[in-house]
Amino acid sequence: MQSNILNNDTICAIATPHGMGAIATVRVSGAKAFPIVAALFQHRGNFMEISEVVSHKAYHGHLINKGELLDEVLVTFFKAPHSFTGEDSAEISVHGSVFVQQKLLQVLIANGCRMAEAGEFTRRAFVNKKFDLAQAEAIADLIGSESEAAHRVAINQLRGGFSKELQVLRSKLLEMTSLMELELDFSEEDVEFADRSQLKALLQEILAKVNRLRDSFHLGNAIRNGIPVAIVGQTNTGKSTLLNALLGEDRAIVSDIAGTTRDTIEETLNINGILYRFIDTAGLRETDETIEKIGIERSYKKIREATIVIGMLDATIDYKSMLSSSIEMLGKVDLEHQQLILCINKVDTLDDHGEALLGQLRQDLDNEEIMVICLSAKHKFGLNDLYNTLKHSQPFAHPDATLVTNVRHYEALLHASESLSQVQQQLEMNIPIDLISQDLRQAIYHLGSITGEITTDEVLGSIFSRFCIGK
Repeated sequence: MQSNILNNDTICAIATPHGMGAIATVRVSGAKAFPIVAALFQHRGNFMEISEVVSHKAYHGHLINKGELLDEVLVTFFKAPHSFTGEDSAEISVHGSVFVQQKLLQVLIANGCRMAEAGEFTRRAFVNKKFDLAQAEAIADLIGSESEAAHRVAINQLRGGFSKELQVLRSKLLEMTSLMELELDFSEEDVEFADRSQLKALLQEILAKVNRLRDSFHLGNAIRNGIPVAIVGQTNTGKSTLLNALLGEDRAIVSDIAGTTRDTIEETLNINGILYRFIDTAGLRETDETIEKIGIERSYKKIREATIVIGMLDATIDYKSMLSSSIEMLGKVDLEHQQLILCINKVDTLDDHGEALLGQLRQDLDNEEIMVICLSAKHKFGLNDLYNTLKHSQPFAHPDATLVTNVRHYEALLHASESLSQVQQQLEMNIPIDLISQDLRQAIYHLGSITGEITTDEVLGSIFSRFCIGK
């Protein structure tokens, strides 16, 4: 792909979803975009003259190919560098007939275009410095966002919030490195340009910020793909019934027979702009049945992976067993990184709808980090309490806070953190400056790889190949 960009071929692709619709948009970008499109486009009865083109203005007219009317269209021209790609570009809006879309592509290719490769429009924009690599990846996240929260995170990254933080950190590290390397030039004179105490303080500040960004990946990834919520508990506590109640459909099999759920069932649900990934798990109990054992092991795995754990309790069993089950689930949850919500289910069978059990359980557990509510999944009683509890249990950062959502970015920050920690140890041990400088350079490299200041064609190819053809 890189050779095609350097040759500045003129590319084309359908930018709207494939299939039939009211309208479809075909994008054209490259050095010959204007003459190719103008030669096919009649405006007010005459073929468009390039000298008449006004950037960012939509023109109504007809597409004519070898004297044959193809469609009535709207064409918008974008003059370089004021276009998405930074090149001369045009967008042709045609009627959404699949035949018209394919015919237009054939005509454009016959007149000098070639089909764009996956992500090539965005890659050209990156090459032409319209935005950095992190912002380019945010475009893919924005297109794929399925909730308000995921949209907000992608918008913040697209606006450059993440990139600006990295630029500040990287510039401070570059300044630190330059001072250290300056000392190497005057090593025989025993000159110290970088005050060691100031270097240690600055390094600690930068490392803390890098670690904060790194650690935000857990939440950022959850928002992007759906916050994982594991529904766990003993057999027949109503886990599958709760999943069905939340979804409003019979997604999971419900039975009085213990061990009905043998494998995990996952479904997503958007609640107040947040995407949740609910996971119904096999009931936790001692069993000799091989398949059920596998299901229970998977349940424990999902508990470890979840951001929120809903622990189901049966209001019809004796209180001692309920408390024991609560303590057992509490032992499986890391409250420092996870939220536990205990749900006393089947309270429709109790005269006081579980109020006495609720108070007693809260008192005996004596842990403010654990949320306890009553509900009846069968009769959908108490679901609003669960929705509100989920809302308030989210470990969300400030709406404008920078969150890392990309695995590539997380890995780069992880490596940068390791290099900076190494530098921190070396400063304490008075290791020679030339060795310390190498690790600092590594940290700078990893931070630069996120925004594309330091990258390779192989990395770029891997990133943009995941985009759709028309983006």
